[in-house]
Amino acid sequence: MADVRPSPDADGVLHTLFRTEQGGHEQVVLCQDRESGLRAVIALHSTALGPALGGTRFHAYASDEEAVLDALNLSRGMSYKNALAGLDHGGGKAVIIGDPDQIKTEQLLLAYGRFVASLGGRYVTACDVGTYVEDMDVVARVNRWTTGRSPEQGGAGDSSVLTAFGVFQGMRAAAQTQWGSPTLRGRRVGVAGVGKVGRHLVDHLVEDGAEVVITDVRAEAVERIIARHPKVTSVVDAEVLVRSPLDVYAPCALGGALDDATVAALTARIVCGAANNQLAHPGVEKDLADRGILYAPDYVVNAGGVIQVADELHGFDFDRAKAKAAKIFDTTLAIFDRAKADGIPPAVAADRLAEQRMAEARQRTTGGVGR
Repeated sequence: MADVRPSPDADGVLHTLFRTEQGGHEQVVLCQDRESGLRAVIALHSTALGPALGGTRFHAYASDEEAVLDALNLSRGMSYKNALAGLDHGGGKAVIIGDPDQIKTEQLLLAYGRFVASLGGRYVTACDVGTYVEDMDVVARVNRWTTGRSPEQGGAGDSSVLTAFGVFQGMRAAAQTQWGSPTLRGRRVGVAGVGKVGRHLVDHLVEDGAEVVITDVRAEAVERIIARHPKVTSVVDAEVLVRSPLDVYAPCALGGALDDATVAALTARIVCGAANNQLAHPGVEKDLADRGILYAPDYVVNAGGVIQVADELHGFDFDRAKAKAAKIFDTTLAIFDRAKADGIPPAVAADRLAEQRMAEARQRTTGGVGR
């Protein structure tokens, strides 16, 4: 799914919310606690399938309007992700405005937790960029609807383990579709970003027999991977990686990785990675299809993390969560099959399947909040 482009004024935010396809949100809550310095936005896109579930992003936005638009875009993406992951959850997201290294305190996190609790379970929060397991442990002290907690607090811990596992399952499905066999053995896979998720993905790829080349803006991250897997090679940056001879390109860092220049330069026949919002703008999905590049929609294959934290609400069981994340293989195959049958890009097929599940849930709902 493409990002919602930021607008320089509040009218742009309201226009997005009320008058565009990127809007349609059930509820948007602006939160402020002057004593702790908290300024946050909680966006609930849909509760058709159940309580909205999505992480808390802590980021120094260029403007408050940009923060609101990010919350709108991310929460909408969570509705689609949760729907195709087979979860009984709608989509929500929260953003806390500010540099976490400068303003994050226990007092601020507790204030945020109280705002989430005030929604009475309509929104279940978790970790995202700028927030961590230890932060969720603090939030959970005042908000029962918190996931991504530490194992010591009854939580699932680091969700990157199953995120990477799910991406690997999606990549296997793409290999099955493109080459007739669900393995990356003998294929050259480029991984851009080997942080929390990317490093686990490399483990799966090496075990499967792939030839892996990596890049990351942090030299220490690259060095850690090569020390663990001496046969893995590296290149200086993502631009060089994209232009290298590849079978599969796996963007696992920032969003917007697939722009016009990148798509034109790609040598890979498959794109499948963990990064959110990989399509820089609408139309990129068609450009990929026109070039014969099979794109595994990001919010489908990177759903392992949300599957992991959702399981936490039922008393976390890793094996149960992993079994559900393994179904990402079948879901991805179904999306490729529908795309081929309908003559549409996989990203469009994924959107349609998610929208179908949400529409069916709304039809079953009578008198629900937000309907």
